[in-house]
Amino acid sequence: MEYRRLGASGLMVPALSFGAGTFGGRGELFGAWGDTDARAARGLVDIALEAGVTMFDTADVYSDGASEEVLGEAIRGRRDRVLLSTKAALPVGDGPNDAGSGRSRLITAVEAALRRLGTDYIDLFQLHAFDARTPVQEVLSALDELVRAGKIRYVGASNFSGWQLMKSLAAADRQGLPRYVAHQVYYSLVGRDYEWELMPLGIDQGVGAVVWSPLGWGRLTGKIRRGQPIPDGSRLHKTAEAGPPVEDELLYTVVDALDEIAAETGRTVPQIALNWLLRRPTVATVIVGARNEDQLRQNLGAVGWELDAHQIARLDKASALTPPYPYYAYYRLPGFTRLNPPAV
Repeated sequence: MEYRRLGASGLMVPALSFGAGTFGGRGELFGAWGDTDARAARGLVDIALEAGVTMFDTADVYSDGASEEVLGEAIRGRRDRVLLSTKAALPVGDGPNDAGSGRSRLITAVEAALRRLGTDYIDLFQLHAFDARTPVQEVLSALDELVRAGKIRYVGASNFSGWQLMKSLAAADRQGLPRYVAHQVYYSLVGRDYEWELMPLGIDQGVGAVVWSPLGWGRLTGKIRRGQPIPDGSRLHKTAEAGPPVEDELLYTVVDALDEIAAETGRTVPQIALNWLLRRPTVATVIVGARNEDQLRQNLGAVGWELDAHQIARLDKASALTPPYPYYAYYRLPGFTRLNPPAV
């Protein structure tokens, strides 16, 4: 396994991380993702650790906290071998302080996550969404208290826009508070919006990408192709509307290119899609999930080899879309690109 520095921090993370969204199985959304219990989760953790996958990502909203509980059981007795990444900020109840990133909410959320995970510290704690109601100074000050108390070691954001992330980083620099070293983002061959603003920001500010849903919400598994219905058992039957939208023609064009390269390389469609992501600027780690051992082992086959330049160019072309204003000028017009070369 390759290990990479997480943004401008001193933390080294594996190129692939394990996403525990399939653990727990509570609720309509996460129940459709998977219902892995502690015994099965321990087997998946065994396989991951054997392959060098040492970071495990979860969140308090995954299966109403059951994901953290199952993950905590699965790593019991080997906490020193793993990095734990979790998130908070999205609503966990109907109470006035059951959502957001206010001081009370963050302290309560971290304490609850520590109990569920069965640990006394979290390696990477991320805000699951930007809280427009709470001043960024309050958010960062609360995170600083938690870092100083030894309850979290590194902080990150997730699903922030460019201005939200930059405002937070500027406030952290101005006041000497913890900087976000990670941004957990959606990025895939059928969802390249991250490249327009967040990737250049990450390069400039030293924020590493922790990529979620790298297979486009299950669309790049190799089971969905032009002219064919969504296979029985696909989570897209229940969760398609909850995930990032993808135009059918874009999806089919990308899958056609992936099929061609799969035939050339002997690799699977998911492995090629993941390997492409691992070559992108700012990407520190790509989160892969699995409902069973076969899925996990297949995803682990995405590392240890590289696509060649011609194959990467074909995937780039198949997945390219014209960015919206003002980004398109910096990608397409010579005068703009001379001043601001695209990140990729």
